[in-house]
Amino acid sequence: MPKVSANPAARAARRPATSATRFAYPTSERVSRARNGETLEQSVVRSLEQYFADLDGSRPHALLEMVTTAVERPLLQFAMTKCDGNQCAASELLGINRNTLRKKLQQYRLL
Repeated sequence: MPKVSANPAARAARRPATSATRFAYPTSERVSRARNGETLEQSVVRSLEQYFADLDGSRPHALLEMVTTAVERPLLQFAMTKCDGNQCAASELLGINRNTLRKKLQQYRLL
């Protein structure tokens, strides 16, 4: 019987290529741009500037939670659609553990 390595990197190196290779994404140097030429980061900044302008001097509340929720829910929906509902593939695409994905899907009532 072959000896099992305690080193996760060594075990991963022996595994055949997974579907994760299908989900190659651009590096930060090659960030995709939207049709208007904005990067995702620029779009977020523009949206936040508009949000603060709309507040008209009022103080924002729980800004990080608001932005995270606004981005995370559609991101989870997109990943699940892109992966035809396959949670393992979607978790690989997102770079998170499948259990974390399930927890987030339940949190946003997407299951």
